[in-house]
Amino acid sequence: MSLLDYEKRFSTLRVNSGGTNKSPHKVAMLQAVMDLVESGEVTNNRFYFDDDLKRHFTKRFQALASPSDRNNPHLPFFHLRREGFWHHKIRPGQQEPYQQLTTATSQGVIDAHIDHAFLDDELFELLGSRIARQLLRTALLTSLDDKSIRDLLQPERGGWDWLECEFLVNDYVAMLEKHLVGAPFSKAAHRKALQPRLNKRSEGSIEYKHRNITAVLLELGLPYIPGYKPSFNYQQQLKQVVLSYLAGHQKVVDDVNLVADKVADEAESYDRGWDSVFDPEPPERIPHVAESRPSYLAKRIDFSERERRNRQLGESAEKFVLRMEKQRLIAEGRPDLAADVEWSSERRGDGLGYDIRSFDALGDQERFLEVKATKSGKYQPFFISENERSFSNEFSEAFRLYRVYDFGLASRFFILPGAIEQHVHLMPQSYRARF
Repeated sequence: MSLLDYEKRFSTLRVNSGGTNKSPHKVAMLQAVMDLVESGEVTNNRFYFDDDLKRHFTKRFQALASPSDRNNPHLPFFHLRREGFWHHKIRPGQQEPYQQLTTATSQGVIDAHIDHAFLDDELFELLGSRIARQLLRTALLTSLDDKSIRDLLQPERGGWDWLECEFLVNDYVAMLEKHLVGAPFSKAAHRKALQPRLNKRSEGSIEYKHRNITAVLLELGLPYIPGYKPSFNYQQQLKQVVLSYLAGHQKVVDDVNLVADKVADEAESYDRGWDSVFDPEPPERIPHVAESRPSYLAKRIDFSERERRNRQLGESAEKFVLRMEKQRLIAEGRPDLAADVEWSSERRGDGLGYDIRSFDALGDQERFLEVKATKSGKYQPFFISENERSFSNEFSEAFRLYRVYDFGLASRFFILPGAIEQHVHLMPQSYRARF
């Protein structure tokens, strides 16, 4: 759901009414939850019925309650489940008794049956945004017209507002899904279709924002649209919108990983020549960014990791580079050397530190080629083993990393010569544990 969907739910909570007064309990509980997120007291999507929650609830409740209202936080903690976005983690062995409950008459009922409450992942991500919290707090107290909503969502200094970012992210993901399955689409047509939904943004501004989304997806370990080079100087709000979208559309993450798992199809690039697939411009080093992945994404292996495990993708890419190397040497007048190019990982097994042994054009120096493939673009992160890293250092004069990208769609590759760490940021991903 979008931010506006939750705004409507918050503004139409089902609350008990007595005379002219509406019960403030649910409103106070949701305000307390937002306070816990805003203060940093809760950083994951778990809300325990503890002293901190009750303290924030009491503060909010006292500001809203009439003399006839009673400070009973256990009631909204239980009954918010009717709203569809508030869920309970049931204690082991208590599922059947919990299902029989129609209310919580005391804190003891909560303690006996419920370990904690949690929100829709998408809603929890939204609460991380000051602007989204502001809108949802206001929605709890009043119904808003469209202009009031826009005014609340408008960032400072005329930046992109939340709704614009939502439109943009929805459109980007629609294009990304088409790209991953090889379906045609026009980026220019998508930009033109977006313009009426945005605040008079130019096509250039829209394209730059698409590049910002690429940067966010790369940080999250997800593929991107290759035509949009990453730009990392984005508003933090944009990342929050992306996270919120992915939390509410987790099938997108699953579909992305299915693409990573598919058997590689190298047929489209079989007859292409070196000049049509070699990219002479490797990516420039981009700013190092700390990787962070929310719990709902951390549960899923990221795209680069899935590709690393896809043996068929790796083997197909190695065969592709093997053909390219032979083609290069033949074109340079050395068919004799081309005949001696060895697919080393196939012949002698993994663990050598390289995949293919080739030669320079003069034939007086061997080249050791390591092949890394992705179905995404040239900036997609990849995995390097410690053995490959150390081999690239020891044999830096002869070592070449061939990065094959857009493989199976419009395959291309670039070459990183010498020690790998000259070209990329290396981040530890695992440790050896010994006793």
